[in-house]
Amino acid sequence: MTMQLRIVHTTGFEYDGKANSSFNEARLTPLTGPGQIVVHNRVEVHPTPWTYTYRDYWGSQVTAFEVLDPHTSLTVVGTATVHTDRSPAGEPVLSWEELRSPASSDQHTEHLTLSDRVAPADDLARRARELAEASSSPTDAAAAICALVYDEVKYVSGSTSVDAYAAHSWERRTGVCQDMAHITIGALRSVGIPARYVSGYLHPKVDPEVGVAAKGESHAWVEWWDDAWRGYDPTNATEPGDRHVVTATGRDYGDVKPLSGVFSGSGTSRMFVDVQITRLA
Repeated sequence: MTMQLRIVHTTGFEYDGKANSSFNEARLTPLTGPGQIVVHNRVEVHPTPWTYTYRDYWGSQVTAFEVLDPHTSLTVVGTATVHTDRSPAGEPVLSWEELRSPASSDQHTEHLTLSDRVAPADDLARRARELAEASSSPTDAAAAICALVYDEVKYVSGSTSVDAYAAHSWERRTGVCQDMAHITIGALRSVGIPARYVSGYLHPKVDPEVGVAAKGESHAWVEWWDDAWRGYDPTNATEPGDRHVVTATGRDYGDVKPLSGVFSGSGTSRMFVDVQITRLA
């Protein structure tokens, strides 16, 4: 089932007092790639900034901007129309020997590194290793690890912050989609499977009605290397489908933040977010 989706992502900061200036980066532009084509996209910022766009190291499109006049709030609206048409993943491609060859491991070193954010708890690393030893291919092992995370970690909205570590979320057995992705990535990397974090959107309805806007939110899932990137959504126990829209990829959430930046001035800031997703066709 193909879809055409319109996403309106409104986010920004409200400041206690005034921000004299602010410097920010937004990753709100979906990517054209396998299974999805961006038909239209626009990123608007208020107050009007000085802005430029570039592709970051991981291939994500970044809108960087500076607001140099005093302001009490900052609003960023990313609007995109995306056509999705994803095919189911095929049979596993790489063997363990091929994946662990120096050529493969050197190419994917950055997606094998166990940073503090994704490093698995000892018991999860042990269970991942047992699953890998019992699997005939890396992709079979990855599927088993994803199933393990889905079975044992309960999705609880608002249960963690964006700074949560995977090991802590695993110990509590609760988290949000970001935590599920980090836990899965750490487990995959611990057995030598290159894995990356995917940021984007998921239409909340299984069969979205055309023309009806639905309140959504940013979503996260994972991809592992099997001679190409193969995706899985451990929060929903499914392969990414036509309701999924990819915005950015990286090692973990730190590489794909939808909006981040710094400001000078008095007081603190509060972030606000609203995502609306509409199926157009």
